[in-house]
Amino acid sequence: MSSQHTLHGQLVEKETVITLEELCRNCTVKAEEIMVMVEEGILDPQCEHPEPAAATEWHFHISSVKRVKTVVHLQRDLGVNLPGAALALELLDRIAELKKP
Repeated sequence: MSSQHTLHGQLVEKETVITLEELCRNCTVKAEEIMVMVEEGILDPQCEHPEPAAATEWHFHISSVKRVKTVVHLQRDLGVNLPGAALALELLDRIAELKKP
């Protein structure tokens, strides 16, 4: 007897943007953690006012989900502090650029 697993997902466009609330929900983090990542330069919200007071108006590129999950992994599982996680992401970005044809 074979077991079948059904995967469910949603196809997203590269240009997709999500709200702060959606980013928090997808990454299971608090808005305050996202705000600190913005202050650290890890994330770049798409908005007219990047101040924390206007955070409810922030929108993020869909690639921010992967960035936040990477930071969370580095911090929680490997004990890397936020500046170290920022450096690791910068290096990963550079490696990805070098691999492009």
